[in-house]
Amino acid sequence: MNLIQQGEFPKGALLEKYKLQGAHTDCYFVDLPKQVSQSDYIEAFYTNGLFKLERHILALFVRSPSTDQQAIRLAHGEIKHFSAWHVEAQKKDQLLLCDFMGRTRSWLMSISNEGSNTTRLYFGSAGAPKRVSASGKVSFSFVFHALSTFHHLYSKALLKASCSRLLR
Repeated sequence: MNLIQQGEFPKGALLEKYKLQGAHTDCYFVDLPKQVSQSDYIEAFYTNGLFKLERHILALFVRSPSTDQQAIRLAHGEIKHFSAWHVEAQKKDQLLLCDFMGRTRSWLMSISNEGSNTTRLYFGSAGAPKRVSASGKVSFSFVFHALSTFHHLYSKALLKASCSRLLR
């Protein structure tokens, strides 16, 4: 399995504006040794086993059930709501989802390099600050900070699970 790395967004990333607004953002990426369409990536991401567990938890606690068929329809741009998210923005190579409370964003992007027959897959998120002071200083909650290590590990695990699905 190729190495999952953490880094900066590529130019034009839909999640970039949240970083500029003071949100906490992250960006993970991996290079796969094959061509992967954006719709295949979205489908693999939202139907992998680990994400299915998240979907199940959301169905129980937030009453936002979802199915693999809905994930496939999301991947093909046929629906704008999926589980606890709605599509905030979408381009041919990117998808930006917003949670039902408007506090977090999830972002997927794929960039194919036909010359080397590889695709770089990106996954990132943005979390809105708890407060923004009059001077523009942002602050995040204790829970946000407490969960940051879990979020980092979980983000990498989601991307790895998606890659495994795409390489099968």
